[in-house]
Amino acid sequence: MALIKKVWAREILDSRGIPTVESYCLLDDGRFATASVPAGTSTGSHEALELRDKDQTRYFGEGVLKAVDNINNIIGPVIAGMDPLKQSQIDQKIIETDGTENKTRLGANATLAVSVAVCKVAAVSQGKAHYTWINELGVEIGMAKGVKIPTPLMNMINGGLHGAGNLDFQEFWMIPASFKKFSEGLQMGAEVYHSIGQNLSRRGAIHSVGQEGGYAPNLFTNADAFEVFVESVKQTNYSLGRDVFLGLDIAANSFYKSGEYTIRDRSSVLSDDQLLDYYKDLVDNYRLAILEDAFQEDAWDSWKKLYNELSGTAIIVGDDLLVTNPKRVQKAISEKACNCAVIKPNQIGTITETLQVVKMVKDAGWKVLASHRSGETNDTFIADFAVGIAADYAKFGAPARGERVSKYNRLSAIEIELDFFKTQTK
Repeated sequence: MALIKKVWAREILDSRGIPTVESYCLLDDGRFATASVPAGTSTGSHEALELRDKDQTRYFGEGVLKAVDNINNIIGPVIAGMDPLKQSQIDQKIIETDGTENKTRLGANATLAVSVAVCKVAAVSQGKAHYTWINELGVEIGMAKGVKIPTPLMNMINGGLHGAGNLDFQEFWMIPASFKKFSEGLQMGAEVYHSIGQNLSRRGAIHSVGQEGGYAPNLFTNADAFEVFVESVKQTNYSLGRDVFLGLDIAANSFYKSGEYTIRDRSSVLSDDQLLDYYKDLVDNYRLAILEDAFQEDAWDSWKKLYNELSGTAIIVGDDLLVTNPKRVQKAISEKACNCAVIKPNQIGTITETLQVVKMVKDAGWKVLASHRSGETNDTFIADFAVGIAADYAKFGAPARGERVSKYNRLSAIEIELDFFKTQTK
């Protein structure tokens, strides 16, 4: 039985050019694995702490040398000699070593980097795919056995904090019909993405791309983005409402202030009830299938109204509302605030805690949406994680930019593997 020999870390750059943590886990039989953690731009205030150095002489204070040092000199020595197959025990040791509710001592970026590296090396030591091992870890805590490829939510247009100050809403998604194979959905996403780019060029809507690879066009309103989206879908071989559906990550925290919401589609500020009426119009006009973070993160009464009035038509998703936190998820379940949870491991800080939240969500009958972050690396672990927990949906950004495409390509490889295994068992 191989044991953990050494764990160490270094500072690397994420897709935004901002430092993040990469961790290494070496077993005493010579096998090893690496893991790098992502970071968010639009973050909920209730997320576990992402430890930054705040040394203004390096990376404008965004360095992560403290988190790296915590791995090298605290976490690594604590778990050395432990069995990597005992993920829950290792994660518990890390949690106890930190000793705070939100990883404020060691940093969730440090704890997750080690937790993922351990998970990966455990899979390697057994000759198993990462997604297979993740599913087995889920089964250990009572989740159902079985993996599946999630339906991708592809970010076509970026706004909000992920864009260029052009639009209020953060992510405009193209969603392939759930009956489509992943490879078909990926093709659809790439074709719609290029159609949107061509459409924006014809309109003279000067555009760049946002942090997640979606276009950040020069448009006047959020409604203009929807019109471009719908027109672009019509220019492909796909039908809106049959092959392709639209979804939206609103990220309402970013345009909320002092009890009111300000969006460029309205000349005056909106109350919660007025914003809800606006969402109803969007759902009716554009057949929106999924709405994420429609209200600010602590507007529980408005979330309940949204769920009561629109959950029969659209899937209501919580991200900043929930932040992969079991206490907030339980409250949302009890109060019927939504019916789908975004799952981001770096919001909570360990694999075991993330799996426990996934189980809560599944037990409630909700949908599960596994997600990347805006500051990504080329690590494809989140793709395996999404398959291992049998997530309903996954969002990894646009079908463009290497750190996004690597995850979609990993899902494509897993799809081929799973199809091969099916044919071998027939």
